[in-house]
Amino acid sequence: MLNKFSWSWPSFSNVAQPQTRWRQNWREAWRDAWSESWSSPGIDLNGHGAASVRSLADPNGGDALELSELSERSVIALVGLAFEARIAAGPGVLVICRGRETPDLLQLAISAGCRSIISFGVAGGLAPDLVPGDCVVASAIIDYPALRPTDPLWPRKLSGVIPGALHGPIVGVNSVVSDPADKSRLYALTGAVAVDMESHLVGRLAASHGLAFAAVRVIIDPAHRAVPPAALLAMAPGGSTDVSAMVWEILARPSQVSRLMRLVADAMAARTALIRLRRTLGPSFSCE
Repeated sequence: MLNKFSWSWPSFSNVAQPQTRWRQNWREAWRDAWSESWSSPGIDLNGHGAASVRSLADPNGGDALELSELSERSVIALVGLAFEARIAAGPGVLVICRGRETPDLLQLAISAGCRSIISFGVAGGLAPDLVPGDCVVASAIIDYPALRPTDPLWPRKLSGVIPGALHGPIVGVNSVVSDPADKSRLYALTGAVAVDMESHLVGRLAASHGLAFAAVRVIIDPAHRAVPPAALLAMAPGGSTDVSAMVWEILARPSQVSRLMRLVADAMAARTALIRLRRTLGPSFSCE
């Protein structure tokens, strides 16, 4: 039974240490390396400059995507991380970064005419042959105990335009699966080739609102590789990155450095593949 397993975030506390010069230098070096691996250059989809992330009903008073700009041909892209949102953004796409405002934003988008939603971003590998940068187009989303088949036409079209994409099931979970043993058990239990924290939410939203839905994910951590605790601490609420928390964890447990360096390389490979994928799919995620 899937619910016997607990896919939860490890809990660590920051360790206060004197801020010596070498620690400060090391902290700055790690911040630069981590920011470089997760930052994304602007994506020019139509030759009109970099795309920007825009959302409905911005509570901070920023630019809002006008309801009149949305139509049944617009696509909702649900992501979990800020860098994924920057990559997903483009003409005709409403990007929603998972959070408390998601249901309200979704309802406004549906009221404005949006009829399609996609889960987009990175995922953990469960199938042993997947490597960072590989692309998975979901044939179905496993949201235990439910199995939600994706749209019958849209994923087929996506697979046709993405070179080398694997077509298979993705399992959605509510918290990070970071240990290789847990990944192996989840793979054996579900048969899913990848795992993420948004696709099952997309499946639920699509089912409750009658939307066409798809999921396209790029592998960042392969099945055999553990995600270091410091990297998990860097994942701040709202999809942003808390580099300071990660650096303090490294200072407290420097044995993680080699694994973090490996993860940085994997993250850069995944980010590059995600940008290339987004350009391939075009403004409407090949939905038209």
